[in-house]
Amino acid sequence: MTDDVQVRSGEEGISNDSKGSGSIRYVVLLAVVAALGGLLFGYDTAVIAGAIGFLETHFTLDAAATGWAASCALVGCIVGAAMAGTLSDRFGRRKVLVLSAIFFAVSAVTSAIPRTLPQFVIARIIGGLGVGAASAISPLYISEVSPAHIRGRLVSLQQLAIVSGIQVVYFVNMLIQRLGDETWNVTLGWRWMFASETLPAVLFFIFLFFVPESPRWLAKQGRGGDALGILSRVGGRERAETELAEIKEAIAHEAGSIWHLFQPGMRVALFIAVVLAIFTQITGINAILYYAPEIFKRAGAGTNAAFARTVAVGAVNLTFTLLAMATIDRFGRRILLLLGVTSMGVFLTLTGRAFQIQSFEGPWVLIFVLGYCASFAFSLGVVFWVLVAEIFPTRIRGRAVAIGAFFVWCSCFLVSQTFPMLVEWMGSAKTFYIYALMCLFTIVFVWRVVPETKGKTLEEIEQWWRPSDKGA
Repeated sequence: MTDDVQVRSGEEGISNDSKGSGSIRYVVLLAVVAALGGLLFGYDTAVIAGAIGFLETHFTLDAAATGWAASCALVGCIVGAAMAGTLSDRFGRRKVLVLSAIFFAVSAVTSAIPRTLPQFVIARIIGGLGVGAASAISPLYISEVSPAHIRGRLVSLQQLAIVSGIQVVYFVNMLIQRLGDETWNVTLGWRWMFASETLPAVLFFIFLFFVPESPRWLAKQGRGGDALGILSRVGGRERAETELAEIKEAIAHEAGSIWHLFQPGMRVALFIAVVLAIFTQITGINAILYYAPEIFKRAGAGTNAAFARTVAVGAVNLTFTLLAMATIDRFGRRILLLLGVTSMGVFLTLTGRAFQIQSFEGPWVLIFVLGYCASFAFSLGVVFWVLVAEIFPTRIRGRAVAIGAFFVWCSCFLVSQTFPMLVEWMGSAKTFYIYALMCLFTIVFVWRVVPETKGKTLEEIEQWWRPSDKGA
């Protein structure tokens, strides 16, 4: 196959532009479609926030069972993330995203019709498989089709899509909750909340057939002509030829085995990805996102007010994700992490103090929770997914990113399962203080270990981890 090949429309969906200067609009379109996996990620995981109180009543759940109902989907996320890397390295990024769309749609329907808690759990785990796969592969795909100078902003579309999905489902949950009284919501309302995911899942499935495979994955498979066609459409022929040569050189230096991650140099990248993945969760974000209405009810809000305040949480999350996207390639990854995580710790401490002294008059608890969510969205929420998609070599990037996502979901499961149990055992105040302490540990880790990747090509970043380049 020659470099000037007409790329197969049924597979790659574009023609080779041998003389063009590239199209930013085109690469943004690819990133947006891939990021729809993130929208479903946010939608599927956050739908439980509106339903969990009604599920608790419907199935008569204690604290541990409530945590299991809220977190069971994360078991699927863990498995999906663990499998996604290997599957995407073998079959391609796009095929794994198509599979995740199927899981989303199946789960949306089956989560709405269970008669027993075990049936509900199975349905949610199926959805979790899709979430786990999309969480690993969507940012990976975006990073592999994006030029270096805008890669941070485009990869952060994944987080924008996640928080958009959260915001949308919070709003949908509120509308559904207001269709009937408490009895109606306990019987039927929560079912409609889960069923509402069917439409975006089907749309994601359809749109994926109009995007090409990752050019870096194609180059790894020896399909340089297809890869060049896509890269030319993105950045123009001249830049595409240079970039393809860099990709091939990077692939030539890669062993390809997952054990490559444990070699000197690469161990540092793996350590950063795993530890930062854990910190994104044990600093408490999903305790807020999954249980926001119940937290606000504990602070004295009625059901309608609690759901309205939860919509405000989603709106703030979305707004500050946009702010992070606008600044991540200007200020860099480290400064956003250090500023944002420090603010997270402050707001968690204030929230804990409010619960400790039972100070629920006025809007202060809402302000503290919104401040915490804004700080997370501005830092860990965006930067983790950008970093983990940047710091690994092409041949094993899929599996490496999946390892990062795997630890995200393991930590998310831990937080989601234990939050109602911790609140029951030690109270809300001490629970928030624990999350604040985790923020302090995160700040130390970022300051001492996490590198700045702003403005570097993926191949330049890869060279950092090669022992030979360090004089080893």
